[in-house]
Amino acid sequence: MMDRILVHRLAVFAHHGVLEEENRLGQRFYLSLDARLDLREAGTRDDIAASVSYADLAALAARIATERRFRLIEALAEAIAAEALAAYAVLDAITVRVDKPAAPVPAILDGVSVEITRQRRG
Repeated sequence: MMDRILVHRLAVFAHHGVLEEENRLGQRFYLSLDARLDLREAGTRDDIAASVSYADLAALAARIATERRFRLIEALAEAIAAEALAAYAVLDAITVRVDKPAAPVPAILDGVSVEITRQRRG
């Protein structure tokens, strides 16, 4: 399946991290989603009911990132992927990328990221 709905670098301010300062102060994160599904029917019929709204995908990711707290960005990505697959039966797979631009590491870098891909089982 090559059809995809992409959400690029949705910015959220959240409180995730291993360090106490990260949980207390919070920081910016960027969330990117690559949802894979068959878009042929949606495109042919021009009907959102045969697709998934990218606004709904973005809202789901933002809600999870801002209402829940995780020590690891890996856990944040897993939660977003699991909830998206559970919420939208038409999704075959989803890739979630979490960028943490202000990661507290002793190096000069633009940030760190984790990217996972999860597929529907069965």
